[in-house]
Amino acid sequence: MSLFKARDWWSAILGEKEEFDQGCLCIADVDNSGSGQDKVVVGSYKGYLRIFNPHPVKPGDEVQPEDLLLEVQLREPILQVEAGKFVSGTEGLHLAVLHCRKLCVYAVSGTQGNVEHGNQYQIKLMYEHNLQRTACNMTYGPFGGVKGRDLICIQSMDGMLMLFEQESYAFGRFLPGFLLPGPLAYSSRTDSFITVSSCQQVESYKYQVLAFATDADERQDTEQQKLSSGKRLVVDWILNIGEQALDICVVSFNQGASSVFVLGERNFFCLKDNGQIRFMKKLDYSPSCFVPYCSVREGTINTLIANHSKILNVYQDVTLKWATQLPCIPVSVKVANFQDLKGVIVTLSDDGHLQCSYLGTDPSLFQAPKVDSREINYEEMNAEMKELQKIIKEATKTQDILPESEKQRNITVTAEVSPDLDEESQAIDSEIKAGAVPSVTVKITIQSRVTAQKPSLAVCVQAPLAVTCDQFVFDDLEPDSSETVVVSVFLKENCSPPELEGTCMVSYNIPTGIPRVSQCSFSLPLKLVCFPSQPSKAASHKLTIDTNKPPISFVTIFPDFIDPSEGDQANALGFQFLTGSKATLLASKTSQRYRIQSDQLEDLWLVTKELIYRLEEHFKRQNCKDFACTFSGSIPLQEYFELIDRHFELRLNAEKYQELLSERAVQFRAIERRLLTRFKDKTPAPLQHLDTLLEGTFREVIALADAAEENQANMFQAFAKLKSATRLVIMLISLWQKLSADQVAILEATFLPLAEDTQELGWEETVDAAVSYLLRTCLSKSSKEQALTLSSQLSMPKDTSRLKKNITLFCDRLAKGGRLSLSTDSATQQAAVMPGGCATIPESDLEERTVILGSTAMFVSHEQTTKQKSKP
Repeated sequence: MSLFKARDWWSAILGEKEEFDQGCLCIADVDNSGSGQDKVVVGSYKGYLRIFNPHPVKPGDEVQPEDLLLEVQLREPILQVEAGKFVSGTEGLHLAVLHCRKLCVYAVSGTQGNVEHGNQYQIKLMYEHNLQRTACNMTYGPFGGVKGRDLICIQSMDGMLMLFEQESYAFGRFLPGFLLPGPLAYSSRTDSFITVSSCQQVESYKYQVLAFATDADERQDTEQQKLSSGKRLVVDWILNIGEQALDICVVSFNQGASSVFVLGERNFFCLKDNGQIRFMKKLDYSPSCFVPYCSVREGTINTLIANHSKILNVYQDVTLKWATQLPCIPVSVKVANFQDLKGVIVTLSDDGHLQCSYLGTDPSLFQAPKVDSREINYEEMNAEMKELQKIIKEATKTQDILPESEKQRNITVTAEVSPDLDEESQAIDSEIKAGAVPSVTVKITIQSRVTAQKPSLAVCVQAPLAVTCDQFVFDDLEPDSSETVVVSVFLKENCSPPELEGTCMVSYNIPTGIPRVSQCSFSLPLKLVCFPSQPSKAASHKLTIDTNKPPISFVTIFPDFIDPSEGDQANALGFQFLTGSKATLLASKTSQRYRIQSDQLEDLWLVTKELIYRLEEHFKRQNCKDFACTFSGSIPLQEYFELIDRHFELRLNAEKYQELLSERAVQFRAIERRLLTRFKDKTPAPLQHLDTLLEGTFREVIALADAAEENQANMFQAFAKLKSATRLVIMLISLWQKLSADQVAILEATFLPLAEDTQELGWEETVDAAVSYLLRTCLSKSSKEQALTLSSQLSMPKDTSRLKKNITLFCDRLAKGGRLSLSTDSATQQAAVMPGGCATIPESDLEERTVILGSTAMFVSHEQTTKQKSKP
């Protein structure tokens, strides 16, 4: 055991359960910063490529977020990473990444930010080569003596050397007598490749011999190949070392000498260019990796050799100069320069422990304190201790997240919605034609506790709702001052809103110049978009919500929609939306059920949400904590899919109109050019009906533009209906499966990722990608599904069949016991699932006859009808 441990300058743990090997570590200034400061490039067998720029505040500090310049997953195992001049036309360093069947060359670049954490790094694929054979390792260098660029040589698992002249493939040659691949290195001084064969001998092959040898079309050397044109691949020199080699390194730190270092399983060899042994060192331990570096003494070379006993030995030729203890067994070791600190030792273990360390010892700064001869007054110490404990106790009682000084530096914004609608509607330019459009007043108050510079208020509501004024700019607010504004919210467009909520946001600067934001949200009343009406007798869509408490009279929970004179006998309530559609709410007298029905699926959403919200508030006021709503019917997926198809059809029409408009615009400009040429001609020529063609094309452009505008309006309404139906489906699934708040948040993020729908990024492809991800992770049934890769680019699909299939499968997995989670540990939690598929659960109607007020019609229960039909 060494008395001296490697002094930890910087360290990091890479990933979880990732594997690394000898070629996974590279040290170079890959971003060509020109500062001479190296970067640490690490690739893993899981396909993660990471680039670090270590710079701790002081030695031993934890890794900082800005130390990681780049982390990207390349989806294929990384066998080796190297930095060199791999791109033609430039001598800058580029990064070569070797996969099992692919070689990729990337350019690493950084964009300077305005603050410390603002630098952005990215890699750009310059070119790649798909390999016909499985790769083992690679080496690079100026093969053939080329100037200013590096070529790459890859050794395959079956003994073929594949040489690439940067962007093009040069040739491939099989090594004679090959059995197993060994380490590979290139010597620029002799222009040769050096490897260790399975015969336990070091072999050297000249590049010129490889270039002029017979082409490697087949593996076997037939008699016809021996007699054909081309030279036979012969070895330059051979040295039998009697053991298998772990690594080879060729170094030339001065113009006079070049050495070939071979690390065996029990010996360490240093060879000359012609294969003669310069010196060797017998090791009394099992080595794991090594690296030679320049020595301060002329004519000698220092070497770092790590072993499986976690010891790093420093040799000067064959003399041991230092031994230090490492925290883990390294599989790769390098020497780097960081921040004017030269000679930092970088080690990487097989489980991802990356450490930058230096050698030596730290001086002890401890000094023994002087002996205090004074006697201790224990009474004074006890009194002081009690006083301090009292102060600590008081501080813990009044402790807050923010200090008092920080807590006072803010602006508070509150929004108060009027309980009644405006007597005189403030609606402006509303597209709704049926009667007067109501509006509701929202009073917004801004209270400033400190000086607020340039405050501005933004009031946001989700379309089709609108506000009379959505932007306000104030003068600088003084401490303990306030501002109040009043706006009105109304329904502007002819469709029901998916949400009755709004947001107020205030942005301002504090006196130090730092920008701050304060915000609040408010809820709008249901009567803003609908008013009471006569309940309908029948409807196309019905939902039944079960509760665990007796039914509550609508007079109690809907006092603003029903006349109190009707008493507790009112068990039906009608809602007339401003857009013209209707919804009916029914309450059972004997069972604990409520039914919501309407001719449009999307109209059920607001009424269902309002019913559940008012029931929860009613029982909360009565201090009832066990109230719960459930849904045992079938999810209306078919009706939901019809809304999806309608929205997608309008998206296709918009794309078609855009193409036609582009064609007509091109035609219109071509006719204009021809007419302009005729008008500029000095000798008048007949127009040949070009003016008529121009007028006809202009009318077509105007007609197409009008049709596209109408289609855009229809698509907006279809998207609003789709969002309402989506929120309804989310609520039904949460009630059906009794999901937690976190799982409901995952559902909303999956099915409602977009606030606005555009042609570039539409709802269908976004939701399809999100649902596919959940099916591949937390809802997967096997490891085969987890291995499926998702497309990295979202594009508009040809149809909605895949989306509808995935949504159906999503509900089926939830019915079988699947649970939503974004944690990585839940990817394999579906090993044991509930038997049976997602069978459609028939919706049970109200069991008793429900009388609608003001009508003689009755609803007969579904179960009773079935029983009557089954009688003989």
